[in-house]
Amino acid sequence: MQQRCRIIWPSASSSLSAHNKQPLTKVPLHLFEASIRKTALFDFHRDQGGKMVEFAGWSMPVQYKDSHIHSHMHTRQHCSIFDVSHMLQSKVHGRDRVRFIESMIVGDIAELNDNQGTLTLFTNDKGGINDDLIVTKTDQGYLYVVSNAGCADKDSANMKARLAKFKAAGHDVDLEFLEECLIAVQGPSMAKVLQPGLTDNLSKLTFMTSTLATVFGIQGCRVTRCGYTGEDGVEISVPKSGVVALTERLLANSEVKLAGLGARDSLRLEAGLCLYGNDIDETTTPVEATLVWTIGKRRRQAKDFPGAEIIVPQIKAKTKRKRVGLVSTGPPVRQHTPILSQEGKVIGEVTSGCPSPCLKQNVAMGYVDVAYAKNGTPIQVEVRKKAVKAVVTKMPFVPTNYYSGH
Repeated sequence: MQQRCRIIWPSASSSLSAHNKQPLTKVPLHLFEASIRKTALFDFHRDQGGKMVEFAGWSMPVQYKDSHIHSHMHTRQHCSIFDVSHMLQSKVHGRDRVRFIESMIVGDIAELNDNQGTLTLFTNDKGGINDDLIVTKTDQGYLYVVSNAGCADKDSANMKARLAKFKAAGHDVDLEFLEECLIAVQGPSMAKVLQPGLTDNLSKLTFMTSTLATVFGIQGCRVTRCGYTGEDGVEISVPKSGVVALTERLLANSEVKLAGLGARDSLRLEAGLCLYGNDIDETTTPVEATLVWTIGKRRRQAKDFPGAEIIVPQIKAKTKRKRVGLVSTGPPVRQHTPILSQEGKVIGEVTSGCPSPCLKQNVAMGYVDVAYAKNGTPIQVEVRKKAVKAVVTKMPFVPTNYYSGH
């Protein structure tokens, strides 16, 4: 009798481009189903024609009946829903909550206004990036934290270990991991779609701010104006019991369609945004990754975050390599593609790449020797053992449309 198997996509540390050429793995179906985690929208995805793949230990839709390109363009022109319930959501409570979270990250949380958030980084003692995350300083007496699914075990272990030390030292802090679902509603028509069902005025909710609201009758939702597509959008943390009803209500508007991991990856790449495990990891410093802007001024001066003694001097001294954007024509550029000088010398490696649906050319990001990092520098990429012309380019490749209130 032939054993039934399930094809497993590369893990969270691999590119999710629809044309990814990395080897797939066959796993016996019963083992796959026993180990894989499912979001509360799992059955809904399948009913809607979602093609489910393994990602970071979760069964997630990579695309639906529409092609990846169609979903990508629909998000840029209209509005799409992405299930991001696999992300790790947590709350930090207590009088010393800011001090606690700042002991692990590079951001200045103390200076945030109420209900304002920031992208920041968990760093390690060697100056590397353990994960990227968003921390929101709410006016309900807690911090709302969202980090990556692929780092959930590592992040939660890190936070629990630090919590034990803080409590042992007599600090007032507690940690709560949430079971809520998380959906991202992204695209230029998001506000028009969402406002009729929202108790708050969306025009007052600017990029990286957050509010507790009732959304289409579902109470207890946290709506944060953010996302990873480069478009205007929100992420809605919603109770499991209401996520299917909310998704159905949003899809009742003809502007809205479901989108999967394939479109999410190409959208974030056009927006010049990093994917943890590809473009940043535990061996990459924020300076190398051109993420110095995430390090608060006060934090640089105090040097009171993990790896600060390595990271802060790099800000002035520069580094040997730097993350850059690349554009090219011809065959697609993928992760691990060698980057060459015009003379054929290997000067770096691509970390993410795909054909841009919007620009009709290849876009990529990677690390190069700092001498070749200036925008406009002509270089080459080695695709299928052939050198292809490319140029170092400013990111984002496609202009972002974050809502600033103007």
